[in-house]
Amino acid sequence: QVQLVESGGGSAQAGGSLNLSCAAFGYSYASYCMAWFRQPPGKEREGVATIASDGTPRYADSVKGRFTASQDNDKNTLYLQMNSLKAEDTAMYYCGADHGDGGGPPEFDGLTECEYNYWGQGTQVTVSS
Repeated sequence: QVQLVESGGGSAQAGGSLNLSCAAFGYSYASYCMAWFRQPPGKEREGVATIASDGTPRYADSVKGRFTASQDNDKNTLYLQMNSLKAEDTAMYYCGADHGDGGGPPEFDGLTECEYNYWGQGTQVTVSS
C-alpha cells in the first residue's frame, strides 16, 4: 500500500559524514508522523530523529548536535544529515511512518506520541574507528 525507501547508507570513518534519504510513496508523509530509527547489531530498534508537527526537529540524546533532520515536501522525502560519526552510530537505519492500521505492531520513537506501523527496508551505516 505505502512504501518507504531509504538510501544513502554506507561506510564512513569516525568523524565523517553521511546523508540519508527516505522517500515515501503512496501517501504524503507530511500528513502522518515520520521518523528515523536505527537498529544496532543485536539490539532493538530505537528512534533517532523526527520533525514534529510544528516543524521542530527532535533528536535522541545520543545524536543531538551531530545529526540534522530535514524534509522536502515536494519530493515527499525526509533526510538525515549525519556528521561527526562515531563507531556507535553503526546500525541499520530505518524510516518509519504512522499510517493508521494495516502495518506492523506499533513502535515509538521516544520523541513524540506517534505510533509507527510502517517501515522501509533499511539502509546500513557502518562507522569504523
